[in-house]
Amino acid sequence: MNIGGSTIMILGGSGLVGHAVARRLLSCGPKRLVLVALTERETAETAAALAPHAGTTQIATEYGNVYLPASLARADRPALLDDPAHRALLVEDIFGELSDEILGRSFLVQLLLRHRPDAVVDCINTATAFAYQDAIRSAVELREAAVRGAADLGLVERHLLSEPMPQLIRHVQLAVEGMRRAGTRAYVKIGTSGTGGMGFNIPYTHSEERPSRALMTKSALAGAQTLLLYLLGRTPGAPATVEIKPTAAIAWREITHGAVRRGGRPIPLHDCPEPLPLERAFAADAAGWTDLGKPLESVFINMGENGLFAAQEFATITALGQMEFITPEEIADHVVMELEGRPTGRDVIAALDASTAGPTYRAGVLREAAMRRLEALESERGVRSIAFEMLGPPRLTKLLFEAYLLSRLCGSVQALAAASPERLGSEAQALLDTDAALRAEILSVGIPIVRQDGRHVQRGPLVVVPPAPGDPLQAAPRGWVDLRLANCALWVERARRVAAQAAERRSAPRGSGSDEEWFAIEPTEAIVPWRMATWIFRHEDKGERVKR
Repeated sequence: MNIGGSTIMILGGSGLVGHAVARRLLSCGPKRLVLVALTERETAETAAALAPHAGTTQIATEYGNVYLPASLARADRPALLDDPAHRALLVEDIFGELSDEILGRSFLVQLLLRHRPDAVVDCINTATAFAYQDAIRSAVELREAAVRGAADLGLVERHLLSEPMPQLIRHVQLAVEGMRRAGTRAYVKIGTSGTGGMGFNIPYTHSEERPSRALMTKSALAGAQTLLLYLLGRTPGAPATVEIKPTAAIAWREITHGAVRRGGRPIPLHDCPEPLPLERAFAADAAGWTDLGKPLESVFINMGENGLFAAQEFATITALGQMEFITPEEIADHVVMELEGRPTGRDVIAALDASTAGPTYRAGVLREAAMRRLEALESERGVRSIAFEMLGPPRLTKLLFEAYLLSRLCGSVQALAAASPERLGSEAQALLDTDAALRAEILSVGIPIVRQDGRHVQRGPLVVVPPAPGDPLQAAPRGWVDLRLANCALWVERARRVAAQAAERRSAPRGSGSDEEWFAIEPTEAIVPWRMATWIFRHEDKGERVKR
């Protein structure tokens, strides 16, 4: 893409990498740069530091937690967890069905729709944000409370809100839909391996376990996010997707002398002049140390989100054979080159595309042999093999059975296009009334049949799509064979669209090259259930493969 004149949003814009990316992007002259960080102070300081390099670029700032609803995005997490109403809202937004209401209150979606960026560069360490909410400790506490009979709703909600995977999945769903609605054309994620490129033998851990389960959760989430972005890169209409995954320590922001801060607060300097008896040193009422009334001060190197490292700590972690390190400017160069369309060889999504095993020529040839053998067996045994509801979704089973019914009633797609929807419903109902074997097959795999009047249903003991509360028939489009007028009219309309597509192909100069739609449905052809279902998934659901 052409960075000049574009709007680019940087999530985590005040961080070590985000700041470097912003500085590098400014040299390309974007129209607007939108910096998003957690706090107002961080965004203001970053914008001030970048101002001398801005040129004609407008720098906008936003702050808040992009993983939360906008109404809670500037609140402290512990305070949110203490409020029952806030907990209930968060549980709904993470675990509820994705809806326009949930999308509408997402802070991230609101930012995307407000600024409509051409590109988003996501520099937030998402895996760390979710992994260190400590779901393992929470699970232990919840079980202990249950044993005591004290596992109330609040404790359950707190545990649910510590589970990292549902949070990650919902975040990606919101980001994808938000970018789609905003018209964003490119998304670059700065990912992580979770271990700075080291393996299970990493000595830098956060507990007695080596490696700690929290650290492994971080790595697992980082991998899960990569695979979700891999899917995003295969989604038609989605932004072009790139992930740069540094596998070394990222350093550094500054080298200086001053107060040493941990979690943003100076470490108070204490002393313990007199040794304490071992049996008293760690008692609940232990005392004997003194506050020196000043912070710890020293020489340090600022490693951004990883904190302040002493000289010897920095030397250890970056030593040859340890994490070693990469500079944020090098990462920023990768980001800009990828946005400009110059491959760096560091895009993990492209690497997965190149190294995963996709469809093959041999499998394509063998598909024809498999189809012939299946058809021969159907003829030999006198049955039609339609659907067992093992592939899913239930909607596919519904569509295949409905298309099969229509194939029994109409000699071609063209005949379906000319049919009366009301007559189709009556004839399909009569067919199912007389063909008990077909009716039993549909009901036995868990698909109910809605009668033409909409007031009666045939069903078996298993229903794979339960009736919707309030209006049971709302479940029908997702997995019930539906003989009502509206659904029959929908099938007639589909057939007309197939015929219209064929007419459009005939009106254009017909070619014989590989760009011709050789496998498109012709109106004079018989209705084949799998071909009709494939057409629906492709043209109605936009569910089509774009990479092989």
